[in-house]
Amino acid sequence: MAFVPGQPVTAVVQRIEIQKLQQGEHLILGFSIGGGIDQDPGQNPFSEDKTDKGIYVTRITPGGPADVAGLMMGDKIMQVNGWDMTMVTHDQARKTLTKKKEDVVRLLVTRKSLEDAVKHSKGCYPRK
Repeated sequence: MAFVPGQPVTAVVQRIEIQKLQQGEHLILGFSIGGGIDQDPGQNPFSEDKTDKGIYVTRITPGGPADVAGLMMGDKIMQVNGWDMTMVTHDQARKTLTKKKEDVVRLLVTRKSLEDAVKHSKGCYPRK
């Protein structure tokens, strides 16, 4: 999903709510991220055109909070608890996701299968 920085984005999104898991002093989400405006998009395996500097889910811990909530590898994170994630550095995204005061993380994500389903449904049901 490519877009021009600073321009409005139209995306099919899914809401995912992750309850952090307490492990000692740490709150665990159970996933890793890649990407950011400070990273090389050519190294991102989920960027289709190798120009997308968005934040992507790169790893899911099986059975962890993110897995249980339905997050998937390759999901593009559009928002975290209402904060826009489309133009942030990798470190800004990490800090937003791991705030210690928040037990729950509410994400808006998009994924290729969501976009494909909408495109398919539009093709099957033409408007009159």
